[in-house]
Amino acid sequence: MRRLRNVKIVATLGPASNDYDTIRALHEAGADVFRLNMSHGSHDEIRERHRIIRQVEKDLDSPIAILADLQGPKLRVGVFANDSEDLSEGDRFRLDLDETPGDAERVCLPHPEIFQALEPGSHLLVNDGKIRLIVESCGAEFADCRVEIGGTISNRKGVNVPDVVLPLAALSEKDRGDLEFVCQLGVDWLALSFVQRAKDVFEARSLADGRAAILSKIEKPAAVEAFDDILDASDGIMVARGDLGVELPVSAVPPIQKRLVRKCRTAAKPVIVATQMLESMIESPMPTRAEVSDVATAIYEGTDAIMLSAESAAGSYPIEAVQTMNKVAIEVEADPTYVEIIAASRTTKGTTVADGIVAAAREIAEKTEIKAICCFTQSGTTALLTARERPGVPIIAMTSLRGTARRLCLTWGCHCVMTPELERFKSAVVNAARAARSGGFASQTDLIVVTAGVPFNVPGSTNILRVAPCDERLIYSTDPE
Repeated sequence: MRRLRNVKIVATLGPASNDYDTIRALHEAGADVFRLNMSHGSHDEIRERHRIIRQVEKDLDSPIAILADLQGPKLRVGVFANDSEDLSEGDRFRLDLDETPGDAERVCLPHPEIFQALEPGSHLLVNDGKIRLIVESCGAEFADCRVEIGGTISNRKGVNVPDVVLPLAALSEKDRGDLEFVCQLGVDWLALSFVQRAKDVFEARSLADGRAAILSKIEKPAAVEAFDDILDASDGIMVARGDLGVELPVSAVPPIQKRLVRKCRTAAKPVIVATQMLESMIESPMPTRAEVSDVATAIYEGTDAIMLSAESAAGSYPIEAVQTMNKVAIEVEADPTYVEIIAASRTTKGTTVADGIVAAAREIAEKTEIKAICCFTQSGTTALLTARERPGVPIIAMTSLRGTARRLCLTWGCHCVMTPELERFKSAVVNAARAARSGGFASQTDLIVVTAGVPFNVPGSTNILRVAPCDERLIYSTDPE
């Protein structure tokens, strides 16, 4: 199913989008990737959503990526004798390991790891930062705090600790069970929550054992600090601005977003900009102008994908939210300023033959009348390198591996086409020409660029670039065997 844009759209499934008709409509409206949030829904519900997605994929003959988002460790206070208490600025408040119901002076925080890491001066944020505490003294089983910003604290509200790297693994016991479950189902991407350092990614990669690509969510200050190492260890990145905005000053989030997107582009790894993108469309059929501008900004930065969370999972207008993102993306990418920004922010990295070939393919395509770049890829690397170039023509990623086609649904500009295993370069060129014509990318009289590797079906062997006609008769008469 051809998209008229390069940026991809990720839609989260949930109670508002868990039946065949809605999921199919979401894909037809523009959703390229479906996110399964493992924080919500039983394994049976997740299994059924996975089955429906694969049925839609089969019925429409259109590769679809599935992203399973693991919950990660959740830090929460305990319960209160009165269910809630009001804290005022300047009050003293203790957090400890005592499971006795809390009151206006204390409550249980059942996470000894936090107390091990805290120091005087550390901050604790409760209920998405609405309440702010500063640690005045602490020990192995308690933290005595002063209330900097007051409010109502109630049962099991979440706690954020922005100032320290916590000695917690990114994968809880629940996450390990969920990871094995979704890998057996056959998801394409695993999103890791609470990533603080590269070793968090290594554990998930070991458990996944090649069955899914690993995407790290950047939602903590420690992850921003260790970003280069995390990026090296990951297959992709999600910039989770909502969580970053809790633990960091909100004014710091936009430059961080730009910096991380740029680094991902340079590394040829897909990046998603996520959370609160069209928040008002949970309840309204129309977004705010500020939200549209926010979506457009991410697209101008060259992000691979933009994501809907509650808008498509639990909102009243899931299909309209996808349609809105799709329209904004088409409009932005038609803007000459977008072309200038993307070209100006293009970076070159690597000195391999494949790096040179994809750079040459983009250069040739942009300086001549080439209609598309067709790249044959087994592992997906050639398509990722081609997408890094951000060419001004469509990228047709051709592969015989269904898993590769699905994973590339998250990558900027890639239109994924299944092809049989090929043995000869001439067959590859013919298949590329057919894909370009059938997909509406080119006509019989047009030219395309074809990149491939000989010998075929060997990952990392890209070593050929061919400018080819879309007329098969000319291919057969001019191309070598």
